[in-house]
Amino acid sequence: MTASDVLLIAATHGNEVNAAWLLEQWQQQPALLDHHGLGLQRVIGNPAARNANRRYIDRDLNRSFQQERLDDPNEQDHETVRARELVQRYGPSGQQSCCVALDLHSTTAAMGSCLVLYGRRPADLALAAMVQGKLGLPVYLHEADAAQTGFLVERWPCGLVIEVGPVSQSLLDARIVRQTRLAVEACLSALSEIRHGLGRLPRQLVVFRHLSSRDLPRHQGGQPAALVNPAVLGRNWLPSPSTALLFQTASGGDLPVALPPEASAAVFINEAAYAEKGIALSLTAREVWPVEPTWRPALEQLIGS
Repeated sequence: MTASDVLLIAATHGNEVNAAWLLEQWQQQPALLDHHGLGLQRVIGNPAARNANRRYIDRDLNRSFQQERLDDPNEQDHETVRARELVQRYGPSGQQSCCVALDLHSTTAAMGSCLVLYGRRPADLALAAMVQGKLGLPVYLHEADAAQTGFLVERWPCGLVIEVGPVSQSLLDARIVRQTRLAVEACLSALSEIRHGLGRLPRQLVVFRHLSSRDLPRHQGGQPAALVNPAVLGRNWLPSPSTALLFQTASGGDLPVALPPEASAAVFINEAAYAEKGIALSLTAREVWPVEPTWRPALEQLIGS
């Protein structure tokens, strides 16, 4: 049994191809990646879906890591079996255990580069705060959404999703590869600093806390009755006076939408992969949190030498 520090996982969704290209590029050109002295495992999350150029085979792999699903021997669809394999091999008790998971994704939405957290584990928050301090990336805190659960990084003691866009599904784009590499290297640098007692966490962390998701308005037969308002398109992370007019009908009329009073920005606007989930965009509240004194020790305990 051998242990590593970090699991770098790409192609959790098989048609998100840029991070997989990056891992293979590092394999051929090791000098491209500064490991910062950390032990790494580089893994393709869903090889069958990648070979088929599909998001998944049977179900979304990044919604297949609920503990009850992993523990149920009757769940034998392709992605659940693959989720078990990943946890059994690279999970904290696995044959090649890792304590931190970095799950590398891309999006068709005009999000730029960002980090995604699922919940408020102190080690996750510490790593996100350090990377935000280095690169200024926005942090999307996805929580309190019963319809979207079972995310990969939740099965590791510490984990972040790196999300980069916009890029079409199945399209290789050198800019997306580069942005992914920069975010990964910032994460590895932060972890190395923590291990060696270096670096400081910033005084605050800016998060965009998930409130709810909205689908397109639909006719009785299920076809869209409106599309995302052009005034909203591309305005991920940004406050907008048109936020309440999220949708526009074929006749050009705006549809007012009642929003939570704390809603301040939308994210994943018009993400292609989310259409099947009934999500046209997600609403968030922008919040500024002071960095808590418990965050850094939690990460130090995991990654310390």
